[in-house]
Amino acid sequence: MKNDGFDVNSFRNAAPYINTHRGHIFVIAFGGEAIEGPHFHNLIHDIALLYSLGVKLVLVHGARPQVETRLKRIDSNIRYSEGLRVTDDTALAAVKEAVGCVRVEIEALLSMGLANTPMSGMHLRVASGNFVIARPMGVYGGIDYQHTGKVRKIDSEAIRHQLNLGNIVLLSPLGYSPTGESFNLIAADIATMAASALKAHKLIFLTEAPGPQNNRGQPIRQMDLGEAQELLSGSSVLTDELQRDLESAVRACQQEVQRVHLLDRHIDGALFKEIYTRDGVGTLITAEIYEGLRQATIDDAGGILKLITPLEQAGILVRRSREQLELEIDRFGVVERDGMIIGCAALYPFPREQTGELACLAIHQNYQKGGRGESLLAQIEDRARSFGLQQLFVLTTQTAHWFLERGFVKGDITELPVKRRELYNYQRNSKIFFKAL
Repeated sequence: MKNDGFDVNSFRNAAPYINTHRGHIFVIAFGGEAIEGPHFHNLIHDIALLYSLGVKLVLVHGARPQVETRLKRIDSNIRYSEGLRVTDDTALAAVKEAVGCVRVEIEALLSMGLANTPMSGMHLRVASGNFVIARPMGVYGGIDYQHTGKVRKIDSEAIRHQLNLGNIVLLSPLGYSPTGESFNLIAADIATMAASALKAHKLIFLTEAPGPQNNRGQPIRQMDLGEAQELLSGSSVLTDELQRDLESAVRACQQEVQRVHLLDRHIDGALFKEIYTRDGVGTLITAEIYEGLRQATIDDAGGILKLITPLEQAGILVRRSREQLELEIDRFGVVERDGMIIGCAALYPFPREQTGELACLAIHQNYQKGGRGESLLAQIEDRARSFGLQQLFVLTTQTAHWFLERGFVKGDITELPVKRRELYNYQRNSKIFFKAL
């Protein structure tokens, strides 16, 4: 078959996410470094495509390198304290100039509609204005931060009005006080406050460096709030930049933003790879359960069948009809990942013999190295103990070593409960293993 370059399976897999995200608000934050980068136009094209898929967009940009360039040009003193710029009158003038130029550049790129480009036929409207109310930082540690400020409030009603009109909202790192003053703000703080005030579906930070890694040097694809806080307070060596990114993500989760993504902006197409695939390319910090172990419900029957059917066809599991599965659904535990059943296991108790059968243990082939099988086994063991059972047994044809490595020992058919012994399939010739609880 001729390869025409179109991956229809990727498109099909993205379809559920397209439907899920349509009509929701995304807040996307990026620094001035991204704007100066050679591939910023690609990011703008991706943002425009997100808009075309029905996502309501709030963009928050930084301007630190642009401000630095202007201050160096006039040989002005550049002052920082605790990572924050001390914004005197000269620095504030540079901030205003840099922010104005960056805003115009972004609006110009979002206005492109050239033929033979990803934005062909697009007509995007951009709204910006005094949506951010600020107050002065004040004096900390004896340092007067002057025109450096903090976000006091986000005018969420005005922003929602613009989004409902079909506009992309652009927020700059400037805020205004009721007394008519202007303040230099941190873009990440604006993004966090905006996402919280708007109850955004997602807050996305496009970062300058790769995200956090585990102790094996592998990227951490998702963390809950507690895990992110533990990483920040632990012994792991984090770069200053990654520390700030994680702190921003944690603050956002604490302010009821359910999902925060850290994405390396240097990855081409990072927005789509993260948002429209199940595993993504960045790090998700979530205040909700992204992947969890729980008791199965009748609504899980279809997902369990989809998971176990290939294993049944391969002869690894015994076939179950949907009717049988629905009747026995209360015996199952499942691992759910972002709405998809990626693991299951069942417990069939034999109270008289104080034993129980572990059955139908299955993990999706893409998720078999994350300890999920062990988690399901532990759940089944806990449940068996709650029933007063003293041991588990399992029948298997192809995974004997997995169970041996987890404390099971080989047994004999004569050790099975009588009712289970009567159902033994001699054609399958399954091996039998037991584990004391």
